[in-house]
Amino acid sequence: VVCVASIFIIIIIIVIIMSVKSSTSSSSSSSSSSSLKKLKWGALDKVVETFVTRLKRREIRGSSAVATNTAELLRTIVSRAQFEDVGELMDTVRLVGRKLQLGNPMELCIGNIARRVLYIIRQETAHLLKVQKANKQRSDEAKQYDVGGVSLHKLLDEPAQSDVDLAKQSSEVDMVKLKQPICEEITELIDEIKNVRSQISELAVEHIHAKETILTFGLSRTVIEFLKEAAKLREFQVYVCESNPSFSGQTMALKLAQEVDVMTTCITDSAVYAIMPTVNKVIIGTHAVMADGSLVCYTGGRNITEAAKAHSVPVVVVVGLYKLCPLYADENSFNTLQAPSEILRFEQALIDKVNVENPAYDYIPPDLVSLYVTNFGGHNPSYIYRLLAEYYDPEDYEL
Repeated sequence: VVCVASIFIIIIIIVIIMSVKSSTSSSSSSSSSSSLKKLKWGALDKVVETFVTRLKRREIRGSSAVATNTAELLRTIVSRAQFEDVGELMDTVRLVGRKLQLGNPMELCIGNIARRVLYIIRQETAHLLKVQKANKQRSDEAKQYDVGGVSLHKLLDEPAQSDVDLAKQSSEVDMVKLKQPICEEITELIDEIKNVRSQISELAVEHIHAKETILTFGLSRTVIEFLKEAAKLREFQVYVCESNPSFSGQTMALKLAQEVDVMTTCITDSAVYAIMPTVNKVIIGTHAVMADGSLVCYTGGRNITEAAKAHSVPVVVVVGLYKLCPLYADENSFNTLQAPSEILRFEQALIDKVNVENPAYDYIPPDLVSLYVTNFGGHNPSYIYRLLAEYYDPEDYEL
């Protein structure tokens, strides 16, 4: 009896040990899977944080570079992260867009790219839903024909199909099938950003004629490529404002003289009004185009456009559509102050008597702009609202 009891006790102990091991292994496997999931999201989050840090430190300069890097980051998130439905995907893109925008609030192209990606998601989701719905209808009709056909009365009485409702039907979308076309569209967006300058420069001959005098300011690669393409078939001369206090206009004048090989004259900013009567056209770049057709450009642009209006000189703005922003601006918004030492050196005796403001940007109202030359043709400022509908969804104007 004692032996039987001891054997019974040993069996019970073995069963308890096996159950403890199985529970431990299951808990460890679940914890490891959760840690893997956490590691995957942590890696993406680290990429986002690194990009935000680079934006804060101004390591990425230029709207084109910022827009390209933003689109590549969003493509990585869409392709690598796992999402339960379209709503979670769009919320993630909005969250990342807001986070990146806070890294450098004046780089408005960050929000523009996030809105373009959201628009792509909406379009591809709508297309996939329509395909799925059409396939389902064909299969249902095939079953009905097998049973006994469909009556003409039923076909005529069937209500018309309305546009897909993403909010109600997003759960029906196959996320695996949706990711690939979204990533392909984002890749096309990246290629569009990279080819903006070449596409705009193809229109140069239509806007610059022989023996004209062009006025520009600051340093803009888009303007340089635009003038370089026109110089292949046209002979003209260029005035460049020096753009004090950065003096980027001096660098612009040197590049035009060396790369474009046109007669270039660098003038002071104060000479704009005096030189304007001899100018045929003002061609400038910009930092952002706002919803009402106004623009935010680097300091010095407002002075030039006001002088151009006073002398009835047309102002042409060359800009890629990735800089088109669905927000509104005024003279006090979307601006930042730079170091006052660029204008007035620090002197202890003047610190309590002089207030120095050095704004980085100028606001130019739409009535001072004659034409926008984009990578998809020329447009009047009054046409900007139509372009917004083609590139953004109204629900995404506010991220």
